[in-house]
Amino acid sequence: MNPTKKQNMAWSNKFSRVFGKFASHHFSKPIQSLINRLYVKIFKIDLSEFDPISSYASLNALFTRALKREREIAMDDQAFISPSDSLISECGVVEEGLALQIKGMDYPIDELLGLSKSSKNTNESNILGGEKYSEYKKYSYINFYLSPSDYHHYHAPCDMKITEVRYFSGVLLPVNFASLRKNSHLFIKNERVVIEAIDPFGSYMYFVAVGALNVGQMVLLFEPAFQSNSMDKSDRIYRYDNPITIKKGEEIGFFKMGSTVVTFAQNLVIGTKRGAKVRFGEEVARFI
Repeated sequence: MNPTKKQNMAWSNKFSRVFGKFASHHFSKPIQSLINRLYVKIFKIDLSEFDPISSYASLNALFTRALKREREIAMDDQAFISPSDSLISECGVVEEGLALQIKGMDYPIDELLGLSKSSKNTNESNILGGEKYSEYKKYSYINFYLSPSDYHHYHAPCDMKITEVRYFSGVLLPVNFASLRKNSHLFIKNERVVIEAIDPFGSYMYFVAVGALNVGQMVLLFEPAFQSNSMDKSDRIYRYDNPITIKKGEEIGFFKMGSTVVTFAQNLVIGTKRGAKVRFGEEVARFI
């Protein structure tokens, strides 16, 4: 890798950690109020479902604001819901082991999911990382892009029995459209956490939270030992002999700033399209 490019990538992680510290700092009330109001104005944030702006003691508290109004969720067993408020940056069917990060730019999903680094589920690795390309046709993917103005929590898109979490340190490049067009295999290069689970119909599914520039941290509520964007750059795997059950709509975690979630599930008919704006809780696909 070009030394300058490598330095820029390292800088992105350091800058994100510094920004995370700034965002978590509690300034005096007048200064914090000014920061919060500027942020809300710049990104045109609608706080009608959240606490009033005066209640956030830090910018990070505003970033990670929790819903105060209960969302209606499509509870039909076959309904696959949006895990977050986001923009659909891409969606489709996996073809020959490839998925699109954006139109015209594809990447191998076994690398994104880190299946070659997981010692369990050998049969699944053979399906998703080997030569049985016909099996890929069972998987569909949806990319959910969370902008700085969006609600930053992510929820289970269906009932999930979590069997493993894989963390890959990576870099923290932006995940906006300009960066997606510029950087091939961006989702693989960036820091990410891969949640492997069993869906309601007994098939493997994957929920991938991708880090980005200015994401101070990704949080998993069910795994308190997990910490992203730390000085420890080692990849980690968390395995659960007794799967962790999370019901549809239940919160999985949150970004401390906007980023991207990518889901992979089998036997889905996608009911949304690229460029659609979706809200957590609404149906975006159906199991068949």
